[in-house]
Amino acid sequence: MWLISDTITSISKSEPLPIEWKYLQKISVFVKNVVFLQKFRLFNNRMKLIYKSYKFRISPNKEQIILINKHFGATRFVFNRYLNSRKETYLEEKKSLNYYDNANNLTKLKKQEEFVWLKEINSQSLQSSLRNLDTAYNKFFRKQSKFPRFKSKYDRQSFTIPQFITIEEGKLWIPKFKKGIKLNSHREIEGKLLFATISKSTTGKYYVSITCEVEYQPFEKTNSKVGIDTGIKDLAILSDGKVYENIKTLKTNLKKLKYEQRQLSKKVKGSNSRLKQKSKLATVHEKVTNIRKDYLHKVSTEIIKNHDVICIEDLTVKNMMKNHKLAQAFSDVSLGTFYTMLEYKANWNDKIIVKIDRFFPSSKTCSVCNYIKQNLTLKDREWTCPNCNTIHDRDFNASINIKKQGLKILSDLGTNSDTKQKRNKALPLGKSMTSETHLIASGVGG
Repeated sequence: MWLISDTITSISKSEPLPIEWKYLQKISVFVKNVVFLQKFRLFNNRMKLIYKSYKFRISPNKEQIILINKHFGATRFVFNRYLNSRKETYLEEKKSLNYYDNANNLTKLKKQEEFVWLKEINSQSLQSSLRNLDTAYNKFFRKQSKFPRFKSKYDRQSFTIPQFITIEEGKLWIPKFKKGIKLNSHREIEGKLLFATISKSTTGKYYVSITCEVEYQPFEKTNSKVGIDTGIKDLAILSDGKVYENIKTLKTNLKKLKYEQRQLSKKVKGSNSRLKQKSKLATVHEKVTNIRKDYLHKVSTEIIKNHDVICIEDLTVKNMMKNHKLAQAFSDVSLGTFYTMLEYKANWNDKIIVKIDRFFPSSKTCSVCNYIKQNLTLKDREWTCPNCNTIHDRDFNASINIKKQGLKILSDLGTNSDTKQKRNKALPLGKSMTSETHLIASGVGG
C-alpha cells in the first residue's frame, strides 16, 4: 500500500490524476492512518498482539465423523508417503527434496485414478501436512529434534485447516464440510481467527484448537523479584516463602491405573472387550493429565502475575528422567511443562525469566555467608552451616541462592567462564560455569 501511495505521488507531480487514482490515493492514506491509530492505541493502553489458542470439544454427527477420519488418514498418508520419498531419493540420488518438490508431486498425484480419493480432502490440509514434514526436517538439521518418524493410526490423530474457519450459532464451519460441526463453546473467542486444528484423543473425543491473533492486556507491574526452586517433594519453593505443593496426580490414581492395566492384559487381542477396556484405561490417563495441567496453569499464572523477575534453574528434564528410581516422580510433577508455561506467560506479560546454570550449587551454598557444603546429599532436607551456624531448609535456601544468582546475571555482575563446572565440585555464589546461563523471556511490547 505504501508503494501505491508513493507511485501516485510521483505521477501527480508530472500530470493531473484521474478520478480513480485520486480515490485510490485517499484509500491508501486512510489505511496508513488506521494502522497508525491501532499501533498508538495498543501502545497507549499497554496492549500487545499475541497468538492465543482456544480448545473446544466438538460433537460431529456420523457423516462428519467419517469425513474427519478421512482427513486424518489422508494427511497421515501424505506425510508418510513423502517422508519415504525423501529418504529414498537421498539414498539413491544423494539429492534432498524440499516442500515445493513434494507439493508439485502431490498435485500430479491427485490427478491419478489410483489416488482420486485425495480430492475429497481439503487441499490446504494436505499442504499443511507437507509443511509439517518440512518443519520436522529443518528441526532435525538444526539438531533440535530427532529424525522424522512415520505416523501411525494408533497415535494421536489431527489435521490442520489453515484458512476459511468460521464460527456461527454455536457451530464450526470449515471447508469440505457441508454442515457446521456442533461446538461446545464454553468461553468467548477473542481476536482474529488464523487457523484451526481438529484432533481426536485416545478416549475417542474430538476437539478443535483455534489459534487467534488477540489484543492482550499484560498484568500490572509489581516490581517483585523471586527465585524458584523446583523439585519432587514440592512443585515450587519461592524465595519469598511461598510453597506450591506437588499434588502427585499420578500417584493418587496409580491404584486405579494398575487395576485397569491388569484388566486390559487379560483381554484377547483384537476383541471388542479389549477395545472397551483400552478406552477405560485411556480415560484414567486423560483424567490424570487434565488435573495436572489445570494445576500447573493456575500456579504458573499466579507466579507470573505476582512477580516481574523470575529466576529458575536451567534443568535438563530429559536427563533427569534417566534416573529410573525417580523417573515416575519426575514424570508426575511435570517440570518441563511447568517451565514452558512460565516462559510463554512471561513473554505475554512483559515479565523476565532468568535461567541460571544447572550446575550452580544452589542447595549446597549458605544463603547467609556463601559457605559451600560439598558433602551435602539428596536425603539431607535440612543442614546447619558450620561457618555461621545458620539452620537451612534445603529447598528454601536454594530458592534464595537462585534469586541472588539470577539478579547478579541480570545486573551483569555474574562472571562467565569458558570452563564447565564439574558435577562433583561446586563453585561459589556469583560464579557462572557455562554460557548456558541466560535470559529466557523478556518483555517487549507489541
